[in-house]
Amino acid sequence: MIALDSRAPDFTLKDQNQKTVQLAKLKGKKVLLAFRPLAWTPVCRDHMKSLENHFKKLGKLNTIALGIGVDSVFSNRAWAEMMEIEHTRLLADFWPHGAVARLYGVFREPDGFSERANIVIDEEQKVIFAKIYPISELPDVDEIIVFLEKRKT
Repeated sequence: MIALDSRAPDFTLKDQNQKTVQLAKLKGKKVLLAFRPLAWTPVCRDHMKSLENHFKKLGKLNTIALGIGVDSVFSNRAWAEMMEIEHTRLLADFWPHGAVARLYGVFREPDGFSERANIVIDEEQKVIFAKIYPISELPDVDEIIVFLEKRKT
């Protein structure tokens, strides 16, 4: 997994609406990279819904949450519509397959998908938080919020 205090590798991916997201263009904001194994699974659904439910709170902390998985743009779009996700961007790390997950050291080669992981990047694009969770465990977004609130003071 990527080391704390290292420079976050830049990437460009498409979200569920086929809009391009480039990490370098988000400089000046904190970014939560929420890696998830596969769309259409219960824990991944709950993980992405928790980002959506905390969208405003994260925004007040100058933080953008990006859900990242190996599913296609089209799958992410249908999934986002089913979950009624309107604000959280779900990025397709589809091709080259898992390239961004590999950059951040969270790709599970034998499985063909990423770990369940949260990585937080600061305004200068340095990694300030990185944690892998058990695949079957829902990451606690409040853990990230508390971490970000402590960094403010």
